[in-house]
Amino acid sequence: MKGILGRKLGMTQVFTEEGQLIPVTVIEVEPNVVLQKKTVETDGYEAYQLGVEEKKEARATKPELGHVKKAGTSPKKFVKEVKMDEVDAEIGQEVKVDIFSAGDIVDVTGISKGKGYTGTIKRYNAHMLMETHGVGPVHRHVGSMATTGRNNGRIEKNTPMPGHDGSLKTTNRNLEVIKVDAEKNYMLVKGNVPGPKRGFVVVKTTTKKVKHVEPKVLLEKKEA
Repeated sequence: MKGILGRKLGMTQVFTEEGQLIPVTVIEVEPNVVLQKKTVETDGYEAYQLGVEEKKEARATKPELGHVKKAGTSPKKFVKEVKMDEVDAEIGQEVKVDIFSAGDIVDVTGISKGKGYTGTIKRYNAHMLMETHGVGPVHRHVGSMATTGRNNGRIEKNTPMPGHDGSLKTTNRNLEVIKVDAEKNYMLVKGNVPGPKRGFVVVKTTTKKVKHVEPKVLLEKKEA
C-alpha cells in the first residue's frame, strides 16, 4: 500500500486514441515531506506521517514547530498518516506523485461539501407528502416519526430528521489513475472525488482486490 496528500483542483475531460471521452478530476500533488515514521516497536503499527504545503510559522503552535524541526522542514497546512509498505523513505525526505502511475487503482478520501441545515428530502432522499387537496402546506415536512410498530410512541435512534448535511469524511473507492505528471506535480483520476475545489484529499492504494489495470493511451494535443 502507498499514499500521498494533494489538493482537488476541479474536473475536466481527456480523450483516448480510440476517441473515448474520460471525465477526470485534477489533483495537485506537491512533494510531501515525511514528518514522522511510526514503527511496530515504538507505536505498534507502521505508517508515515506526511505533510504538504508550507504554513507561516506565526500561525503554527509551539508543539507543531518542535515537531517539524525534527524533520528539518517548515510547518505544514495538511498533515496525515498513511500506511506505505511499498515506499522506503526517511524523516525529512520528500515523497512525490510518481509513486503512482497510470493504471493504478486508488481510493480518494476527503471532506465532502457542506450543505448546511437541510430537510429529510434532500438529506436522506425521503418521499414528499401528497400534493393534493387537504394535505396542507407540509409537503416537505418530516412526517410521522413514531410509527415503527408497538413502541409506545417512542422515536427510534437514527430516525431520519432534518439537520446539518455534508462536511463529513468521505471516501470514493476503486478509481483509476489516468495520468501522472511528476514535472508539473499533478495526477488525473477517473471520475469524481470528495470535497470542494481546492480541498485537501488523501490518495491511497485501493483496498479492493484489483490494484492495477492496463493504462489508457491518451490522445496528445497537437501544437498549432
